[in-house]
Amino acid sequence: MIIPNFAQIINKSMNITKNQKNVHNFHIPVMGLAYTIDSPIRVAQYGISSVISLADDELIEKMNAFYHNKFNLPYQEISKKVADYRAKRITSYLNLVDKIVKEKFENFKNELSESKETLENYIAILPNKSEIKKGLQSFIDEGLHWKENIKNYLEKNLSAGSIDVNIMTKLDKDNFDKNEQLAVVFNDAHAALRGFANSTVNSSIVLSAGMNPRLYSYFENFDNFYPDEDNQLKKKITLKVSDFRSAMIQGNFLAKKGLWVSEYRIESGLNCGGHAFATEGFLLGPILEEFKQKKEQLVQSAHELMIKALKQKGKLIPNEPLELKITVQGGVGTSEEHDFLLDYYNVDSVGWGSPFLLVPEATSVDKATRDLLINAKEEDLYLSQISPLGVPFNTLRGTTNEQIKQRRIQESKAGSSCPKKYLALNKDAEGNGICTASKKFQDYKLEELETNRNTISQEQYEKAKQTITEKSCLCVGLANASYLENDIEIKGQDQGVVICPGPNMAYFDQEVSLSKMIQHIYGYTSVLRNPNRPHFFAKELKMYIDYLKNDIQSISEEINNAKTKKLESFKSNLLEGINYYQTLFSNIPNFETTKQEINKQIEYYQKVINAIEIPRLQTA
Repeated sequence: MIIPNFAQIINKSMNITKNQKNVHNFHIPVMGLAYTIDSPIRVAQYGISSVISLADDELIEKMNAFYHNKFNLPYQEISKKVADYRAKRITSYLNLVDKIVKEKFENFKNELSESKETLENYIAILPNKSEIKKGLQSFIDEGLHWKENIKNYLEKNLSAGSIDVNIMTKLDKDNFDKNEQLAVVFNDAHAALRGFANSTVNSSIVLSAGMNPRLYSYFENFDNFYPDEDNQLKKKITLKVSDFRSAMIQGNFLAKKGLWVSEYRIESGLNCGGHAFATEGFLLGPILEEFKQKKEQLVQSAHELMIKALKQKGKLIPNEPLELKITVQGGVGTSEEHDFLLDYYNVDSVGWGSPFLLVPEATSVDKATRDLLINAKEEDLYLSQISPLGVPFNTLRGTTNEQIKQRRIQESKAGSSCPKKYLALNKDAEGNGICTASKKFQDYKLEELETNRNTISQEQYEKAKQTITEKSCLCVGLANASYLENDIEIKGQDQGVVICPGPNMAYFDQEVSLSKMIQHIYGYTSVLRNPNRPHFFAKELKMYIDYLKNDIQSISEEINNAKTKKLESFKSNLLEGINYYQTLFSNIPNFETTKQEINKQIEYYQKVINAIEIPRLQTA
C-alpha cells in the first residue's frame, strides 16, 4: 500500500487556513422571522453558514427556552420586567446557539474520523473544487489506518458554518418605560446590535433595508468590530446592497468611523424573498459586473478612510486591507447558475434561500405551510402590498394568515390586535407608535373612508378599502411557523402563518433532504422536475417589466414631467441591461444550451419593453 504524503496534506491545510476558505460556497440567507431562527443549530456543523433574524425577541426567548429544554440545560427566563431585556434575550440565545453548534461540530469531527461511511457521505456534499474535499478523499483512497492524522487534518481545515444575524436597519422603533421614552440605545435595532455585540459568537451582522446613520454610529461603541493585533475581526459587518453606489456610500460612511465592511451581499431587487426593494430598472447582471470591475476601488477607498479613523481613535491599524467578500442572492436555482456566478463574477458565495424552505433539516416550517409551498405554482407566488412597511412583499396565496384575514374583513373586524408592535412605525393622533396592520389603525382609516364615501366612486371606495385592510400582521404571522413546528403554545389572537418565498419557489415541488439539496447546488443531482424554469436573469427581467407596467398603470391618472422622466429612465435602464446580457451571452465561451435559451427570452423581452409607451403630460 502506498503511504499518503501527510506533510503535503498538512501543507495544503495550512494554505486553506491562511486564506480562510469556507467549506461551502453557498449560504442560507435570513428568511422571515422564524424560518432560519435555528438554522445554525441544524446545519452549521456541516460548514453551512446561515442567518438568524434578530427582529423578534419574544420568538427568540421562546426558542431559547425550547433549546435549553431539548439539550437538558438550565434555563433562566428573561422577562420583560428585566432592564434591557431585548438585548439580553438576544445575547442569551446567541450564546446558547454558539454552545450547541460548537458541541455538535466537535461531535461531527469525531464521527468523521471514526466512521468511513460518515466521511464518504460528507465528501459527497462538498464542492468538487474544494481543496478540503480533495484532502479528505486522499484518506479514503489510501485507507483509514491513520485516524490521528485525519483528526489533525480536520482540526486544521474544517470549520463550522457562521452563525450570522440580521437586522433590518429601519426597524428601530422607539421604546418606552410606561409613558417615558427610553434613550436611543434602547430602540429596537440598537438593542439588537448590542445583544449581538455582547454575545460569544464570532460572526457577521447583516444589515439590510437601507442606511441608518444613527445605528451605524452605534457600532463604534463595541471593540470587537475593530481589528485586533492579528488583523482579525471577531465580529464583522455585512451590508445587503442593491447596487455599487449604495455599497460605496455606506462602506465609506462606516470606514470613516474605523469600521470595516467585510462583505457586500448583493440581492436582486425583485427576484428574492421577503421585502422587495426594487432598483430603478438596474438588473442583477450589470450590477454584478460593476462590482467585479470596481471591487479594488471599494477596498482601497474604505481602507484609506478606515486607517485615518483608527489613527485618530488610537486603535490598532492593519498592515493591509482586511478581507472583503462579494456575495449574491436572489432567484438562483440550478448548479449551472450557481457556478456561473462564482466563476464569471468571482463572487465568494451564492445565497440559496427559498429552496431550503423544503428542507426540514435546515429550516423551521410547519407541515401545512411546507405542503402549500410544494404545491405552489408561478401564479401563487406574487408581489403583494401586505407589509405594514409599505414596501412590496413577496408572498404566497392560500396561507392560513390570508384566510383568517379575509374572514375578519367579511365580519367587519379587520385588523390585528398588534401585540408585538415591532412595525408600529407610524404615529397616531397622540404621537404613539401604531402599525398599519392594527385594528386601531384600520378602524380609524375605514371610518375616515366612510365619511368621504359620497365623494368618490364605488370603484375608488372598494380600492381604498382593500388598500387599508390588505395589511397583514407580519410580526406574528412570520413567527408562527416555528411555534407550530415545535409544538410551542401560541397565545393571543389567531394570525395564522405568513410566509415570504421568492418567485423561484414555483420550480421546487418536493420535500428533499439536506444532502440532496446540497448535491443539487453542486450539480451532482437535480431536484427540479419542471423543465420550464426560466434562467434567473430572464425571470428577474420579466419581473421588472411587470413592475414598470404596474407603475405606469398606477400613476397614469396623475402624470407629471417628473414621473415621466422617472419612468423613461427605468425603461432605458432595462434596455441597457438587455444590451449587456446580449453582449455577455454572445461572448461567454460556456453554457451553450443556456445561452441559446436566455438569448431567445431576452430578445422577446426587448420587444416587450420597446412596445411599452411612457405616459406624458398632455399640453394644450
